[in-house]
Amino acid sequence: MSFHHYTYQRPNMEQFSTKIDELLALFERERSIEELSRIISRINALKSNFTTMYNIAYIRHTTNTTDKFYEEENAFFDIAVPQYDAINNRFYKHLIKHPKRQQLEEKFGSQLFRLAAQNLKTFSEEILEDLEEENKLSSKYIKLKATAKIDIEGKNYNLSSIYALEVDKNRAVRKKAVEKKWTFYEKNQKEIDDIFDQLVKIRHQIAQKLGYENFIELGYARMNRTDYNEEMVKVFRQEVLEHIVPIANTLYKRQAKRLNLDDLYYYDENFQFPSGNAKPLGSPEQIIEMASKMYHELSRETATFFDFMIENDLMNLLAKDGKATGGYCTFIEDYKAPFIFSNFNGTSADIDVLTHEAGHAFQVFSSRDSEVLEYNWPTYEACEIHSMSMEYFAWPWMELFFGEQADKYRYAHMVSSLLFLPYGVAIDEFQHFIYKNPYICAEDRHEAWRQIEQKYLPHKKYADNNFLTMGGYWHKQSHIFVTPFYYIDYALASVGAFQFWKKDRASHECAWADYLRLCQAGGSRSFLELISLANLESPFQKGMLQTIVKEIEEWLLSIDDAKF
Repeated sequence: MSFHHYTYQRPNMEQFSTKIDELLALFERERSIEELSRIISRINALKSNFTTMYNIAYIRHTTNTTDKFYEEENAFFDIAVPQYDAINNRFYKHLIKHPKRQQLEEKFGSQLFRLAAQNLKTFSEEILEDLEEENKLSSKYIKLKATAKIDIEGKNYNLSSIYALEVDKNRAVRKKAVEKKWTFYEKNQKEIDDIFDQLVKIRHQIAQKLGYENFIELGYARMNRTDYNEEMVKVFRQEVLEHIVPIANTLYKRQAKRLNLDDLYYYDENFQFPSGNAKPLGSPEQIIEMASKMYHELSRETATFFDFMIENDLMNLLAKDGKATGGYCTFIEDYKAPFIFSNFNGTSADIDVLTHEAGHAFQVFSSRDSEVLEYNWPTYEACEIHSMSMEYFAWPWMELFFGEQADKYRYAHMVSSLLFLPYGVAIDEFQHFIYKNPYICAEDRHEAWRQIEQKYLPHKKYADNNFLTMGGYWHKQSHIFVTPFYYIDYALASVGAFQFWKKDRASHECAWADYLRLCQAGGSRSFLELISLANLESPFQKGMLQTIVKEIEEWLLSIDDAKF
């Protein structure tokens, strides 16, 4: 069935709550494992229907934020999702305290009970209104960015489509495009700062109501981090500072030399080569045809998956006015259907996002038949291993998308992956600072970002752009506003993806077998357990990052980037 024909009906929260409570009453009295399992299945069916309706509404709203019907439905879910969490937590309480917990844990796995315990740490009835307000503020930020209309030479661009000009060969063109993009943020600085100020304070308030000193520990619990903590992440950030930042600085100097520039300014960073960045060949429709060929040749499993995505219209890829920025993959539970959302803009980023989100979609497609609803997805940092690794598994087919520019793309892709790490940990350190100091003013937040930015990204040159010089760059990063602490996940996952790149070079069969096993496991294990299952090294192991990056650095040095 095409996604366009998926039925949407607003959930009745009162009926949903009543039905769950009726089943929980049965669950509390029951002692038969078989019957308890059937009750859990019935509860999961109700939960699945709610999340299905939420995801359909979310997709249709982000696809067109000007659609009044789905704008109202999005507003409904801003309130309904916290109510759902409250109802779901009643289930988790019953699950954890049930006399047959040990037998249930043997049947469904320990991870379900770990997740239940984490979720119970993140919710109480007294924070319900606070959660509703937090969701409304996040939605306000998303909507604000979606309204961007940037006029250049009489043509309107949004924050996604303007990227094509940001990587233009003509330096004056990209300078103008980048400056105008940041002018949008500067004009909306007060509103964005106000939204964030309210978000920080309400999150701090929620944390204190739940008994936490500040939002940091609660933020980790929300992310379902069950086997690593703030201190381990701090060590990882230090590893990036010591071993990656120097390499990144060298790569930026190499880029400036290629471009014959004395200074690499902020509007030059995304432009890699004097001949221009690698650009995909063909129309969006042709790109999908090439992706289909690639996934049919990669494996039997990916062929089945991609056919399903095409046959059911489960991708919305083109940038357009009113569409939310960015890219994502979600899962529509009742239809067992992944959905890929992106904003194609005619640059190599189209291939990045397609392969990245396809990695997410392939994973959830591979684990979609789990009887435990919570196991469809793993935690975020594990999810990002699937997506980033898929980008590397796609490398042998880059000639399809880029022709003679395939090597140029591969080089730029690897460089971008390395350069991301310092930015990723900078965002993470910034968030830790913010939630340790929730009552500082907007100016102090900007100053804190600028100091952290200079620590991890010392190459940054903003020329006469006062907004960026004063520390405004983080305003563009949606994760900070919408999903706090969801950013270090990309950096941690990069370490896993780099290992798959290395394994794939040595033996594709072994690398793919490990990757497939990881995808099929879904969320049935914790992050570090999944790392072990895939025969990967932990990113928290001191010195390991340096070892992995050494092979990447050697590969980059073997490439004559001047020929591009």
